[in-house]
Amino acid sequence: MLSFYLLSLIVTAKAELLPGSCSFQDSKCDYVSDPEFLSWTLNPSGHFITVEEPVQEDQGKAVLLGPDVEQQDWSCFRMVYQVTGSASLQVQKRTDGESFDQVLWTTQNPSESWLIASIDLQNSTETFKIVIEGKLGEEQGSSVSIFEIKISDKYCIECNFEEDHLCGYTNKQNRYMNWRVGKSDDAAVNEGTGQYMYVDSADAKSFQEVAKLMSPMTTVPMSGCLSFQYQQYHAGDHLFTLFSRDQTGQYQELWRADLPENNNVNWSPETKVWIPVQVDLKAPYPIELVFEVAFNSAHGGYMILDDISFSPEFCNAGTEPTFDPSVANCDFESGYCQYVQTQIDSPLWRRVSVRPNIYTAGDHTTGAGSFLLANSRFSLQSGYVSRLFGPPMPGNQKYCLKFFYSLQSLIGTDQVLSAYLYYGDSIKQEQIWTQNYKIKNVWIAVELTIQSSQKNAQVVFISTCKNIWSCVSVGLDDIKVTLGDCALLASSVSNLSHCDFEAGLCGFTQDKEGDSSDWMLARGPTPTSYTGPRGDHTTGVGHYLHIEASVMLPGHKARLLSSSLRGSRETQCLQFYYHMYGSGIGQLSVYLQTGQENQDKLLWMSDGEQGISWLRASVNYQYDQQHQIVFEATRGASVRSDIAIDDIVFERGPCREYADDHIPHLHLSGNNNDIQSVNFK
Repeated sequence: MLSFYLLSLIVTAKAELLPGSCSFQDSKCDYVSDPEFLSWTLNPSGHFITVEEPVQEDQGKAVLLGPDVEQQDWSCFRMVYQVTGSASLQVQKRTDGESFDQVLWTTQNPSESWLIASIDLQNSTETFKIVIEGKLGEEQGSSVSIFEIKISDKYCIECNFEEDHLCGYTNKQNRYMNWRVGKSDDAAVNEGTGQYMYVDSADAKSFQEVAKLMSPMTTVPMSGCLSFQYQQYHAGDHLFTLFSRDQTGQYQELWRADLPENNNVNWSPETKVWIPVQVDLKAPYPIELVFEVAFNSAHGGYMILDDISFSPEFCNAGTEPTFDPSVANCDFESGYCQYVQTQIDSPLWRRVSVRPNIYTAGDHTTGAGSFLLANSRFSLQSGYVSRLFGPPMPGNQKYCLKFFYSLQSLIGTDQVLSAYLYYGDSIKQEQIWTQNYKIKNVWIAVELTIQSSQKNAQVVFISTCKNIWSCVSVGLDDIKVTLGDCALLASSVSNLSHCDFEAGLCGFTQDKEGDSSDWMLARGPTPTSYTGPRGDHTTGVGHYLHIEASVMLPGHKARLLSSSLRGSRETQCLQFYYHMYGSGIGQLSVYLQTGQENQDKLLWMSDGEQGISWLRASVNYQYDQQHQIVFEATRGASVRSDIAIDDIVFERGPCREYADDHIPHLHLSGNNNDIQSVNFK
């Protein structure tokens, strides 16, 4: 356990605390332990709360419920904590009407000292609770402790350095050159007694030494004006720079101090002039600020930094707003969005829809919607190219591009689809991807991190046909572009409200009492021919759950139970994808299980063969008490009765459905693989 000395370093708090804040000096304030789990206990000597009971079976979890927080403006949640052994800590936001808590922050990294967690809480018009969940893990001696919780009405990157924990700002330890806390009672420095950060060249031992002061990592997108003030002496003998640093460790320069001759300041030790700075900040993905000072000699003077603040308005009214990459998103349900084709290309990409059937796969979005198709059998010819251009995107920015493609016919092995960056009037094109998987009738996910080196670039999808004997009809669907690196955008936090089965069952469990078989985790095709999916819905090469009919008897059931869901007076939405292909398909049902009635309530049901596509189901339901959702699959008459589910999502409010009046369907009959099986738009 921590010594009292370490605690005393961060015990003073001068700012006014908002509701939900607590120093845990004499009580838990308005925080209470959930009685269904382990209790958080108040340490009488150290002024903190902790969970350190020995783990027995699965009872190693403690949940702390905070008071109602009525917050309409941006605020910063800051927590001083320590995790030891194999324990973990998670901060969640609980809003009435939501089935699951929203995970805001999580850690499972042990530490030997107190650490600071900073979490920006965006504007909210609804009352919510902060829920803190600590898990002890299996290692003996594990513990989770919280020393202080503070909620303030500001952004987490703002700081005047008056508090001893420095708003979560940290010095990157250097052998000689480091940022230090300065104190002054000089009104010229800080209008009275106050603290600031400074670095002094007297500590320098070589020319390569750099002092770095790093802000907390932002947790939500932020765009606006960053302000601070600094003071320096011997400006010509050192370099003061502000960078942003993303989670991959890549730096981007935001601002650099001018040389003294550009500031019209009398640079002398007696001057002590504070220089105000305003910098436009665009942080659409997590970053931290890095204030960096490098000296070229031991006589390079000093640097003082103070009063970092932020405004959601840009410093300059003429600053170009942050680019919204959603303009490049398209599911092709209502048209081509902002994707265009040149008139010289023939044949063009064409928008089509397919009615669910056992011969031709439908779209990725719903299984019965629209997608783009190139290399159709109607117009195959040797040596043609079909190009599809996306909207222009500003350069010098990272983007995560995600889309799905599918090889729609049974002939051909050539690589028929590629993606390029096209630079406007330049003839230069940069290839960023080419098709590699050759699985037929499976929507394959592609995820690319791209960055254009020029001002504007367009993503262009190119389908080629070298000769009519090797061409494959290729589909394109669900294009999505977001700012940032794809690896950083992939959440490392388990999200119970959305399960794609890539990291396990997400809290779902097998019903060991009410069924005669289990759901099985699978990847690729199921063992029995002419039944089951060829790949999952999420990526085409990932995981899904299914029943394996060959190890079941007709009428056997497999039941999958969700984790416990909180009730709501509002309508809730359950969406999932299901796959029911095979001549002996039985039945898939979804039930509401309350535990207070003799039998489950049927919410949705489908029986019989539904085709080779993954189909989307949307279920609206309402129940205001704790409950569970049950997926029940019943084996049909033959072994060709595999049923699969994937991508289960729980959302607040009624389901947002696509209008289907623009999706005409054609009835199919016979073994027809020709392009005439689809409807052209």
